[in-house]
Amino acid sequence: MTAAVRRPNQELAARFARDTEPLLDVLSRGARRLTRSDADADDLLQDTLLHAYSGFHTFQEGSNLRAWLFRILYNCWVSNHRRKQRRPVEVPVATLAEHNLVHRSAEAEVLDVLPGNDIKTAMDKLPASFKEAIYYADVQGYTYAETAKLLNIPMGTVMSRVARGRHRLRIALTTDQTCIA
Repeated sequence: MTAAVRRPNQELAARFARDTEPLLDVLSRGARRLTRSDADADDLLQDTLLHAYSGFHTFQEGSNLRAWLFRILYNCWVSNHRRKQRRPVEVPVATLAEHNLVHRSAEAEVLDVLPGNDIKTAMDKLPASFKEAIYYADVQGYTYAETAKLLNIPMGTVMSRVARGRHRLRIALTTDQTCIA
């Protein structure tokens, strides 16, 4: 019984190798065109052939094998591209200053890139608890519930701190702008 099960798989593998071998060059060129890199093209071609082989039992003989393989190639490329986009940007640790890693908070980094120095100055004047709540809720975009979990405080406290912090920021920013004008 096991020989009967193996035989169709061996025949399928032989048919796959026989039918795809003449298309390897054109598939390789297509992979290079998509990836613009020889190494990435080789990886893409390998992924394509693995996916094609695993689904070859569903391929209808007499259909356009070349088109089927190119569709798999393209779908693998799109999947890999999306996977790479979801990955965070990798930065070598050697390029970062040790001082920034130890002494700078993410909040300070965000405030440094905000337009104008007025917002940073106004935020610096807030109590630390208000500043943290506003940072997570307004700058990072977390919900009140998520911010409460991050800060390990009740959600009502987060809502109160954000509201009070916003009020203080409004006063500080309007006062600074009226002094400038």
